[in-house]
Amino acid sequence: MKKTVSIEKRKTFRHGDLRNALVTAGLDMARAGGPNAVILREATRQAGVSPNAAYRHFANQAALLDAVRSACISRVAAAIEEEMSKPRVARDPQMFARKSLRAVGMGYLGFAMREPGMFRTAFSVPPPVYEQNSANTASMGLNPFQLLSLALDRMLESGLLSRKDRKDAEYLAWSTVHGLALLVLEGPLHKMPREIVLTLGERLVVMVERGIS
Repeated sequence: MKKTVSIEKRKTFRHGDLRNALVTAGLDMARAGGPNAVILREATRQAGVSPNAAYRHFANQAALLDAVRSACISRVAAAIEEEMSKPRVARDPQMFARKSLRAVGMGYLGFAMREPGMFRTAFSVPPPVYEQNSANTASMGLNPFQLLSLALDRMLESGLLSRKDRKDAEYLAWSTVHGLALLVLEGPLHKMPREIVLTLGERLVVMVERGIS
């Protein structure tokens, strides 16, 4: 009688596929548990390869986390872009500029509410805010900070902002909206219903827009 031998097939990856598989696994872990959940060994397990295979792409866990962080930032940028695509260029450039700035804030806050784990991960590793590469930008080739800068430039060009007030306005707007996001995700507002948070967010971004103009 012939003996049946069971052979377990190993996954094979073309060049670059394993790296993408590891980052995808890292994104799933980030979504579920934030940056602390992104574990290199677990990513290799999910990809079906040995840890040694992963070291060809990521020298250590910090390197994987950095790649996952970049991917999360690109998701934030895509959410902001989606909101910025809603206001149409009209005859009133000032209204368009105001709506653009509000869209950045709501896209940012909305992503934080929908994907808290990825949002935490996106800002867990402190790269320069001007860092730009294909991994942390969306279709417009800009990261969230640069999209905010674009909206503020529209405020300047429409006459709503003076050059003096435009200087470093990104940091004021960003810290305000990011502060609300953290109060909701990790602070005393964590039990506040999402719909109330978004309503407050709309009021907040209007307050920011009026405050810097």
